[in-house]
Amino acid sequence: MSLVGAPATVDSTGGAEFSVDVIGDASVGTHMGGGGFYLTSGSDPMIENISWTPAPWNSFADDGGYAGNGDYNLVVFGQIIPPFHSEPEPGSELGSSIGTFHITIADGASGQLDLGFVEDHDLPFSLEVWEWEPGDGNTSGRIAEAFHDTEGQLSLNGASVTVVPTGPSLAVLGLGGGLLSRRRR
Repeated sequence: MSLVGAPATVDSTGGAEFSVDVIGDASVGTHMGGGGFYLTSGSDPMIENISWTPAPWNSFADDGGYAGNGDYNLVVFGQIIPPFHSEPEPGSELGSSIGTFHITIADGASGQLDLGFVEDHDLPFSLEVWEWEPGDGNTSGRIAEAFHDTEGQLSLNGASVTVVPTGPSLAVLGLGGGLLSRRRR
């Protein structure tokens, strides 16, 4: 799983908002089945709020909500497959979005924001992927095989964002620096 789309730098003047997609991918399978994870940043008081929007393919989702201190509680995602549906939901293909975190940065905040995943050891897996075998017209499609990250190695790729105030506050600093250098001459 990876965090994708985080800006390299965020201007926190007046507060700021940005979004980061959670992408599910694996070297086996064709579709994502489900999973769960926490998001951590340890960046309180830089972050004022975090919200979560699951991708449309999620048939069920549990959103633990913002935990404070720049962290997010457990997110559970997934889809229901046969006998209730005839094939995986569109958009659940590997390399697609699981959902999006929307992050609000405090006015004037500065520092390094390191977003990362944390596995929930009470869940049976953080990511399950399926090898989907489509039907041939005479038979229904089926899950040929399911793979869990606990059977191998799961890579949890985070993102880093530099948060800096710009605009009027830096302009004042620049003006003060210019006057100071003028006095020294």
